[in-house]
Amino acid sequence: MTDYATIQALREDVLAIAQDAAASILEVYERDFDVTRKDDASPLTEADLAAHHGIVAGLSQLTPDIPVLSEESAHTVPLATRRGWSRLWVVDPLDGTREFIKRNGEFTVNIALVDHGVVVFGVIQAPVTGVLWHGAPGHGAFRRDANGEHPLHVRRPAAPPLRVAASRSHRDPRTEALMAHMGRVDTIGLGSSLKFCRLAEGGMDVYPRFGPTSEWDTAAGQAILEGAGGALLDPRGRPFRYNQRDTLLNGDFIALGDAALPWRDWLQSVPPAAASA
Repeated sequence: MTDYATIQALREDVLAIAQDAAASILEVYERDFDVTRKDDASPLTEADLAAHHGIVAGLSQLTPDIPVLSEESAHTVPLATRRGWSRLWVVDPLDGTREFIKRNGEFTVNIALVDHGVVVFGVIQAPVTGVLWHGAPGHGAFRRDANGEHPLHVRRPAAPPLRVAASRSHRDPRTEALMAHMGRVDTIGLGSSLKFCRLAEGGMDVYPRFGPTSEWDTAAGQAILEGAGGALLDPRGRPFRYNQRDTLLNGDFIALGDAALPWRDWLQSVPPAAASA
């Protein structure tokens, strides 16, 4: 497993790569741009591609022995090749393309290092605000902004009303059903992986997600959330693992600041289809 000294040695270079990607995204964001559709009908802009090329080039130069799995090139990597990677970078060059298109500022750059299925380091950069979060499970998580760098801690113990992250772009009836069993809640709409960052900061308590996401949507956020003392679990209570299956799609999950919350009871109160793995 990658030791923390290695992560520390790589950290500032990886943060710089994320910041450079953010700059390339903002260059497109501040002018008119075209939107195309990928094979799965999800949107794609030149900002996605500019960030992708910059990150892949930067990481390949920094760690030529560690392959890069990016959302924008994953379809070109054969399964047998990918499954042979014990270590890899998992990258979403522009997480929240729909938010980017809406110009609401709630999109991010996600970069994570995975070792034998376990995420060991993650970086999330918010291009519009310039805020950057990074973390390593077991070694802390941090927010870096104009005022410097600050350690992050989840809100534990969490107390009612629980603050629940509910995606603006992906709100669905199953999430609503779950929240109905949680008691008093305050819902907060927030796009992209910013939800994991808010959990890590203690500004939110729970982020439930039913329905597909991809591994690059969660890996960096999981590293930061776990570094801050939280958890990202599947419905059976298992931490997420990466590059372990034929598909790169995630199953349902619940992200928690305080893992002592009665999340199993909440899931049992939801119809089975909503709580399936």
